[in-house]
Amino acid sequence: MKISEILSASERPFASLEIVPPLKGLTKAELLDSIRPFMEFRPPFVNITSHRDEIEYVARPDGGFDRRQVRRRISETAVCAAIQSEFDIEVVPHVICAGATAQQIESLLQDFRFLGLDNILALRGDSLLGEKRFSPVPGGYTHASELVKAVREFESCGGKPFCIGVGGYPEKHFEAPNLEQDIARLKEKVDAGADYIVTQMFFDNEAFYRFTDLCRRSGITIPIIPGLKPLSTARQVSLLPESFSIDIPEPLATEIQSHASDSRACYEIGRQWCLQQCRDLLAHGVKAIHFYTMGRPDNVLDILKECF
Repeated sequence: MKISEILSASERPFASLEIVPPLKGLTKAELLDSIRPFMEFRPPFVNITSHRDEIEYVARPDGGFDRRQVRRRISETAVCAAIQSEFDIEVVPHVICAGATAQQIESLLQDFRFLGLDNILALRGDSLLGEKRFSPVPGGYTHASELVKAVREFESCGGKPFCIGVGGYPEKHFEAPNLEQDIARLKEKVDAGADYIVTQMFFDNEAFYRFTDLCRRSGITIPIIPGLKPLSTARQVSLLPESFSIDIPEPLATEIQSHASDSRACYEIGRQWCLQQCRDLLAHGVKAIHFYTMGRPDNVLDILKECF
């Protein structure tokens, strides 16, 4: 079932999840057991992140270096198949421009069609470590809007169309000069054929409401799903802004930093903040909330118990 259809048909708000494919060495049973506790809350879909291959330089005896591509995680295709085999849930693999040619992406779409998947999330992806600006591989795509257009062209050759989600940034993408221009780029993805938007995590609901209002004013009418993640450690106050170019509100940052030596207190402060965000979003009539678990399911599970 398509995510757009789930959003349209749902009579009650629901939670969805995003998980990171496990590192190689984890078994299928271990992966499924990590997801199983969420099934109590009947999430209609789960997103599977995609990660470009890392680059590793290995020294040669002659003093030179060999450049090697290294994949440290199980592929999103394998993770999708494993989850499908166990749970009655839609899986939404991420498809990224980063590190892939157009032909490789088309091959991936063929795999997803073979698995019977109805949904994908189309993203540009990140730069390589050390790159100042994103650059596609030769024969690849530079922008997510190009990727969305390519998926729609792939579908024109036959087969059931995918429901395509795209990313949105309530506090703007770090490369955009301002929020208004970032929303203009988002509108390009929508015009190319996107069906819904999932936002980057945020910790100030007012940023999401402002973002949604600006999207509607710009002519973006497709559903917008807010993304949340509870803070769980003091280190994340600096790590998350560095990694995702997001803001941590001053009251939240100050309270966690004042309890930095007490890991349990930091965990509870982050959980309570996210819980209040969730309640406020539901009170404002959102139809779904997307949770970034990032390998720490317990705090998300606690919030689901209280809100869903």
